Amino acid sequence: MLTVLGFAMIATFLVLIMMKKMSPIAALVLIPALFCVVVGQGAQLGDYVIEGVGKLAPTAAMLMFAIVYFGVMIDVGLFDPIVRGILRFCKADPVRIVVGTAVLAAIVSLDGDGSTTFMITVSAMYPLYKRLGMSLVVMTGVAATANGVMNTLPWGGPTARAATALKLDAADVFVPMIPALGMGLLFVFVLAYVLGRRERKRIGYLTLDEALVPETDTVLVATGGGAGAGTADRPGGRTGAGSGGTGPDLVERATGGPGGDRDAGRGVDGGADEGFQGLDPHRATLRPKLYWFNAGLTVALLAAMILELMPIPVLFLLGAALALTVNYPNMAEQKARIAAHADNVLNVSGMVFAAAVFTGVLTGTGMVKHMADWLVGAIPEGMGPHMGLVTGVLSIPLTYFMSNDGFYFGVVPVLAEAGAAHGVSPLEIARASLVGQALHMSSPLVPAVYVLVGMAKVEFGDHTKFTVKWAALTSLVVLAAGILFGIV
Repeated sequence: MLTVLGFAMIATFLVLIMMKKMSPIAALVLIPALFCVVVGQGAQLGDYVIEGVGKLAPTAAMLMFAIVYFGVMIDVGLFDPIVRGILRFCKADPVRIVVGTAVLAAIVSLDGDGSTTFMITVSAMYPLYKRLGMSLVVMTGVAATANGVMNTLPWGGPTARAATALKLDAADVFVPMIPALGMGLLFVFVLAYVLGRRERKRIGYLTLDEALVPETDTVLVATGGGAGAGTADRPGGRTGAGSGGTGPDLVERATGGPGGDRDAGRGVDGGADEGFQGLDPHRATLRPKLYWFNAGLTVALLAAMILELMPIPVLFLLGAALALTVNYPNMAEQKARIAAHADNVLNVSGMVFAAAVFTGVLTGTGMVKHMADWLVGAIPEGMGPHMGLVTGVLSIPLTYFMSNDGFYFGVVPVLAEAGAAHGVSPLEIARASLVGQALHMSSPLVPAVYVLVGMAKVEFGDHTKFTVKWAALTSLVVLAAGILFGIV
């Protein structure tokens, strides 16, 4: 009976969030609460939730302060020179442009927010792709795949979800996976080089000066901090919250670091190409005099995380507090920066605490154990000791057709219990479950992918047709590397 109810609870959860009938937070709370009552253990619901919250609090704290920290780093301009350098490197060579797209997407993915990554990448690279006549699905495919690999960072979501679902430390899950993920990212760069060679063969090679000659009056990039649409009528003109420049401004802005902002506004110039708002080079939050302090702090923070000098939540708590204090000593400015990132913080941390209800009920009622027993019986005896491999293979299609919430909170705990019966540790299952993320970031269930294809003006079907095969191959490379290095 508990087996049937357990699968029914998971199926109900998956269907409702896939059909967008409930938000993940509401579904994580209300559905297990209802099933807890159905199995006759409603009186123990409070105990299950309190126990779960206590175990998940460190993960929630890590996510909260990591989002604040990287949000502040974008605000102060830490990534602006990186954008400028990549665009200088790209020039008008298709190979450099595609490789630069992969590098830029990977670097900006450090903030753990896919939407921000795609806004910055497309805003920076779109003018070059459009002007040179390059394939825009190459840009979206490479950006999505690179972000998918980097999305496995502990504060990016999947690792935190895997750790949350199995009550593990995020560092224990992520750090051993670094070599395999590094191989996956290297494969993305190689893929970008191959696709760039294909584009170079198709359109040839131009210098930036040659690329600019035919369309010197077209607005290609509009910078600003607002989200509304506007019209850029002249160089430096401003309408709404954005400003636009004309043709030769492509060189100035392409080497001056547009990037992208969290608000993706667009401008139109007399029916010509739509422009994109990017990181305003004159925004009030910039702290150029503190650039090296912020860069050093970020490097030190990431190094301390990899070396496990302190728990990750403590590192990001200290880092966020220090970054806010040094960059914005005024109390009002600190409150403004925290408020600017409050939505992301609340959504992510709320999801983690809501998951305490789901995992608590699933475990406390015994449903997960009964489901695992059934699953163990269904798996051929010879495959039991290889549940890590089974999990890795399953993660590729399942994370594409399911949301991360559904997979990590609904499926991974069952696979972990099944693996435990054959001596496979939950850590191995958690690491294997990250394999499919390169493909997941192009899933129709990921809101950020619509930001990507929308800003790039690419049909979602075209993006999917082009990207799926390369992203799935990237996931298989990560899985093969994990097996080779003995991680999975």
